[in-house]
Amino acid sequence: MSSYLPIVTLDGPAGVGKTTLARRVAQSLGISYLDTGAMFRCLALKLGPGAEYLPEAELKERCSQWTFNLAGQGAHTALLCNNVPVRGEVRTEEVGMLAARIATVPVVRDILCAIQRELGTRSPLVAEGRDMGTVVFPMAHYKFFLDAAPEVRALRRLHDLENQGQNADLTTLTEQIRKRDALDRNRAIAPLRPAPDALVVDTGSLDIEGVLGVILHHIQVHGGIV
Repeated sequence: MSSYLPIVTLDGPAGVGKTTLARRVAQSLGISYLDTGAMFRCLALKLGPGAEYLPEAELKERCSQWTFNLAGQGAHTALLCNNVPVRGEVRTEEVGMLAARIATVPVVRDILCAIQRELGTRSPLVAEGRDMGTVVFPMAHYKFFLDAAPEVRALRRLHDLENQGQNADLTTLTEQIRKRDALDRNRAIAPLRPAPDALVVDTGSLDIEGVLGVILHHIQVHGGIV
């Protein structure tokens, strides 16, 4: 067992509800949660469009300008970049696509992977992202892979945006999710896939409470968080 355990990993494609579930799981377990997608989105927003084409040395230098830390635990965990909380501006669809592109760059993945592992040495975590169980925390106690059809995820995203007072088109959202999936699943470095020992949960027929129940039950019957 590695020194960064106990760790719970939640992997899965865009729009499957990982962030909400990670918050809820962390709150139920009384530990911090790590939103790695927000880390990629934050870097993507700061680096700007086309960053995936920058020379490796320049990317390293620019990425070194920003540090990440966690504050608090459970649903109140905050991701800090240079000690400033990462806010909702990273949650737009446009920033999501920038993040998917920058996530294909090995040097960026290596930099963030090292940061994520270091954060995992400080305290127990619920870590959510694309490759938490396969690459970043392969020795985690509990691994989950959440999935749902693109149409289901697009409809959920539409409802989220409407609740925020934003207009959106379901067909456009579905196509954006399909493109994001293709980038995530087909990239050469750490493609999106379940870890061999992950519990795969199809969230298409379950609400948040249902998925939360599956995750917490699995953790409980396999020993819980010590």
